Amino acid sequence: MSVVLPNEVFLSHSSLDRQFASDLAGMIRRHGIPVWYSQTNIVGAQQWQDEIGAALQRCDWFAIILSPQSADSMWVKREVSYALQQNRYENKIVPITFQPSDFERLSWTLSLFQMVNFTGPFDDGSRNLLRIWGLGYQAP
Repeated sequence: MSVVLPNEVFLSHSSLDRQFASDLAGMIRRHGIPVWYSQTNIVGAQQWQDEIGAALQRCDWFAIILSPQSADSMWVKREVSYALQQNRYENKIVPITFQPSDFERLSWTLSLFQMVNFTGPFDDGSRNLLRIWGLGYQAP
């Protein structure tokens, strides 16, 4: 089975997990995969709801950072609900465990996906995430 690299990954996260999201997006980009997440892609007075919607429609992979903060986020829940309804995200949703949480509050279906664990060393999580796309991890 050949692995097709993502054209662009939508990174869903709570704004309270911004630093981890930024580190994760940077690592993924360093390995040649474009990432969309609200911190770097929403500029100034743009209508951020429209920007999120456009990115969700454009991206072909959906990664969600799971934490107590994201489990409480209305916006993360909306993004997850949207992604789960889209055929193009079939087998292309990646839950990323940043911190232990009651993530099933976002959707009971998340437990059906293979989780990528980032609760340990960042390099280990990075290696496991990139393996999904057939890429080897290269430390900075």
